[in-house]
Amino acid sequence: MTRRTRTVALTASAVVIALGATACGGSSSNTSSGAPTKGGTLTILNDGDYDHIDPQRAYTTEASSMDYELVRTLTGWEETGAKPKLVGDLATDTGTPSKGATVWTFHLRHGIKWQDGTDVTAQDVKYGVERAFSPDINGGPPYASQWLAGGDSYKGPYKGRQLSSIQTPDTHTIVFHLNQPVADFNETTAMTGWSAVPKAHDTGSTYDTHVWSDGPYMIKSYSKAKELVLVRNKYWSRSTDPIREQNVDEIDAKFGQDQSAIDQQIKSDAGTGQTAITQTPIAGSDLTSIANDPSLKSRFYKIAAPGINYMAINTRRVKDIKVRKAIEYAVDKTTARGAFGGAAYGDYATSMLAPGIDGHKDFNLYSSDPAGDLTKAKALMKQAGDPKLTMSLAVENIKTQEDFADAVKNALAKIGITVNISPIDKNNYFSTVDNVKNQYDLTWGDWIADWPNASTVLPTLFDGRQIKRLPQSNNDLSYLNDPKVNAQIDKIGKMTDIKQRNAAYGDLDEQIMKDAAVVPLMYMNFSDLGGSKVGGVIDDTIMAEPSLVHVYVTH
Repeated sequence: MTRRTRTVALTASAVVIALGATACGGSSSNTSSGAPTKGGTLTILNDGDYDHIDPQRAYTTEASSMDYELVRTLTGWEETGAKPKLVGDLATDTGTPSKGATVWTFHLRHGIKWQDGTDVTAQDVKYGVERAFSPDINGGPPYASQWLAGGDSYKGPYKGRQLSSIQTPDTHTIVFHLNQPVADFNETTAMTGWSAVPKAHDTGSTYDTHVWSDGPYMIKSYSKAKELVLVRNKYWSRSTDPIREQNVDEIDAKFGQDQSAIDQQIKSDAGTGQTAITQTPIAGSDLTSIANDPSLKSRFYKIAAPGINYMAINTRRVKDIKVRKAIEYAVDKTTARGAFGGAAYGDYATSMLAPGIDGHKDFNLYSSDPAGDLTKAKALMKQAGDPKLTMSLAVENIKTQEDFADAVKNALAKIGITVNISPIDKNNYFSTVDNVKNQYDLTWGDWIADWPNASTVLPTLFDGRQIKRLPQSNNDLSYLNDPKVNAQIDKIGKMTDIKQRNAAYGDLDEQIMKDAAVVPLMYMNFSDLGGSKVGGVIDDTIMAEPSLVHVYVTH
């Protein structure tokens, strides 16, 4: 998944992941201490709106974090302890596998209500999952279509069709029949795509602004790219929810302000800034000073993300591997990292699997100097015939990323490549670059594992078969469709020995880097800031976000 970008990714090759795998991250922290207080308004200040909060379309960390205030998922992560713990959310427990983990059964809790007081049923969950198959509901994770039997040809419920591999024998039981064993299917069901949607209130592609709540908060108003206001759902009950609390009266998310202005407003801790928090990363220009300010320590959140900041090279458009390798050597990662905030943002990356992710392997196929190696880059361009190339680079239209784009432009100009920067509206960035109609030569991206295993990274980002299968939500930004890589993804997915599987993923990472399909930039930390009157915030180490499920404001 990314940061306003997807939070997680899971694929068929996750079939042998041990149950209960959890992410690593910073320690839990509060920006205020003491018992939670009730009432008041929490203000969220983000530089851009969520791509989607429709739970079947949400695939960014910020959107998924916000959705947890609105909707319940079959399972979820309870993160108040030393490590995240998978628990039942809508379900009474984490599900029961049978028939070799090809069938999963969940029993729903009694007493969970929609915002109008009606009961949440297994049929609502079935309908919610089914709607994700509709071409109109695009952008979300691909797991349901990959794993549910018959999902490859199902087109959603809007023409009256149901998916027979999802069965609801009664109002509180739902059974999923899979096309293969998936040992950790119950971790997938912690994602928002596995939440309920009442058919009578589904507005299709406009559901983003009409999400029907079974969580502690419901939508009062939503003006896209401007403001989202949530208020208490009076039918939500703490007794049925093992994860969330309902402390504040209102959550007011405001969008569109420059990130640096947001940072300074919260840092000043005056007025609304005292009861505000940001979900979007601290601006690169502010990160070093904020990270090193001892007066901000209690309200500075630095969460180690199991993820990678990278630049994809479109292998369909940049076909000469010598040119792609020249780009690998030419990019100056020191200036790229500087744009994102320097050392506080993360360590330099040489692979797509970050340290701490099962399968990570230490290797470096290109420059040992993070500033690059222009001598080798120029030699490769000469071998390619010294072409004078012009390439497009897609980034979000925010200063941090535009500074990064300038760094890439300056670096590649030194080897004869002219870069035209294509800033894309930050509110729609990933829905734009993930659509195969919008191909760029170079594309900035980042990716956070759903949990720290290679199966949640490499197959999602580099299985070329998804380019055709998911034309509107393709995560293979490098358009790599290497038969050897695809075959290895399938082979690893069938491995039952965990050590063998992890080693194979490390080798696959190296093979992908040999294809020069992507320039890994940094292994990320995500940093956010809150006001002095914001309490109850904990580190969500699954999504590298400040979790708001226990948030409160002091008066």
